[in-house]
Amino acid sequence: MAENVITSDDELLKDIKKLLWGSTVKEDVFKRWAQGFYFSIDEPTALVQREGGPCAVIAPVQAFILKQLLLESDVITWKAIKAEKCDQLLVKAMTEIINQAADVQDPKYSVVHANDSNGFASSKEGSKSTEPAINSAQDTSESSRVSETQVTKQSSLESDVFHSQLRIFTTSSIDDVEDFFTERIGMLKDQYGILLLLYTVMCTKGVSEVRFEMSDPAEPMIDSTYGYGSQSLINLMLTGRAVGHVWDHDQDVGGLKLSGINKQNTVGFLALLEYLRYCEVGVFLKSPSHPIWVLGSETHLTVLFSTEKKLVSPETPAEQAQRIFKRFDPDGNNFISANLLQDVLAELGLVADAEYVDIMRKKLDGENLGIILLASFMDEFFPEEPCMCPDTFVLYHYNGLQRSNPENRVKYHKGQAVLLECTVKCIMDSNPMLTVLQTKWPRIEIQWDIGRNPSLN
Repeated sequence: MAENVITSDDELLKDIKKLLWGSTVKEDVFKRWAQGFYFSIDEPTALVQREGGPCAVIAPVQAFILKQLLLESDVITWKAIKAEKCDQLLVKAMTEIINQAADVQDPKYSVVHANDSNGFASSKEGSKSTEPAINSAQDTSESSRVSETQVTKQSSLESDVFHSQLRIFTTSSIDDVEDFFTERIGMLKDQYGILLLLYTVMCTKGVSEVRFEMSDPAEPMIDSTYGYGSQSLINLMLTGRAVGHVWDHDQDVGGLKLSGINKQNTVGFLALLEYLRYCEVGVFLKSPSHPIWVLGSETHLTVLFSTEKKLVSPETPAEQAQRIFKRFDPDGNNFISANLLQDVLAELGLVADAEYVDIMRKKLDGENLGIILLASFMDEFFPEEPCMCPDTFVLYHYNGLQRSNPENRVKYHKGQAVLLECTVKCIMDSNPMLTVLQTKWPRIEIQWDIGRNPSLN
């Protein structure tokens, strides 16, 4: 093993605490985040979320679990996966999330854990008893008893006690992190597992780096009223960067440079509010390298995924051209100033000498309006690129909140999707699922196996 150090760094943890919670920790919000990672008894690889708030951590972890699952298993075996294998998938997902947050040039990992002498730091052997088996409709009475026990336990271990027991284990080897978690799987399933992972990601990333990437470091990353994670927190878990926006690259908005996503991500993100233009999700998140997307509603995060690998592919030349064109069109008008044509062509590695650019400018701006339309640009330089996406495919949806699933059973719901001949925008408040899917596939229609749309909330 690499050289390791175990240390207590009160100042660092104090800074992280302030970044996450603000100047004071609201106990009711803290309690909603005080849960461990545990799996549904109806879907062995699906994490259960007890209360609203921590989906900002749970949904990204679930997305990375699914990434491993899709690489290693097929649909037929999902229901038969053993608990030990699920634990391995969980540890691999968390390790990948932590690794993304580390410095690429000089990786150092800081694993935040509970003092081993403390009662709430479970050992590996104790892990079985820490999983609340409360995801079955017929086990209602048992679930009440478990929940009451958890509430009592929470009341006696409030945020001050939790923070006073934290320790930091540092290493330069990601394998050490995986081993550390594997040996202490019970700690992750116990009451503070989600918070320990979040603090580990923050600690590994570094407070100064998180502050630098955030849009507004003065705003806590966990909302003090509702307990929701900010977009910076979601992006940190999904991409390793705590930027506040989901568009591609940096954008200049009124003289302010606002940071977005800087490369194609492993798993994606789609936002319900994009259709209202409250946000813009870029190609790097809409077209990830794996067919897995975290879906953002106004209040909750869920996960969409597919076994169809053709839904994701390396960025095509036309997709790259649209993305770069839009960098020069920050207002999303689908046109650029004609004098920016040379810059766009140069960025794309196309011919960009002055004489050629002048000819193309006159051709694309025939009426001499001083603008070049995206559609004209694409027709000229990237005509008729064939669509690689299949016309029909299967999608699955995960929502970790029990109350949002039929019969309170957390399970993956299967949908049969078809891409229609023409784009039919069907934006209705009564169908938010279709609305968010249409931000990625404008021509999509989908039928779900439960006879209705799964809930995004």
